[in-house]
Amino acid sequence: MKILVPMAGLIDKEAELARIDKQRDKLRKELDRARTKLNNPNFVEKAPTAVVQQEQNRLAEMESSLATLDEQHARISAL
Repeated sequence: MKILVPMAGLIDKEAELARIDKQRDKLRKELDRARTKLNNPNFVEKAPTAVVQQEQNRLAEMESSLATLDEQHARISAL
């Protein structure tokens, strides 16, 4: 369940945007590392299937998290 609370006037907009930007940058670096690993034929061929699947799941979760952060950034920017 999601609860939406009007944030205008309750938060420091610039500080929150900076915090979200920091999280997005960190997540993008992790995404790049995961994509590089999964695009490496040696890793995919030699690693156990479960490890490759775990990395693919991790990649999907990070992409979802990044989309959520992008959405939050857009909402806060519009305040």
